[in-house]
Amino acid sequence: RVKGGVNSPEFPEISLAGWTGSVVETSGKPPSQSVIIEWDATTLETMPKEYVEKCESENLFYSMASLKADDVEAVI
Repeated sequence: RVKGGVNSPEFPEISLAGWTGSVVETSGKPPSQSVIIEWDATTLETMPKEYVEKCESENLFYSMASLKADDVEAVI
């Protein structure tokens, strides 16, 4: 789950706080480690249409994101 206060790196006006998914890849080492998250069905259904449109206009995948590892937390 994305921690509170975290916004999209590409579109800083869009909050990602509370979005959930699965980490599919990690790169780097702490403290600069990053993760690629594939959003789950709940997040995909509830994400703002504006975010999807912005991603599509920039040829970005809206179904996943690359974030700093410190911006996410494990959910059980």
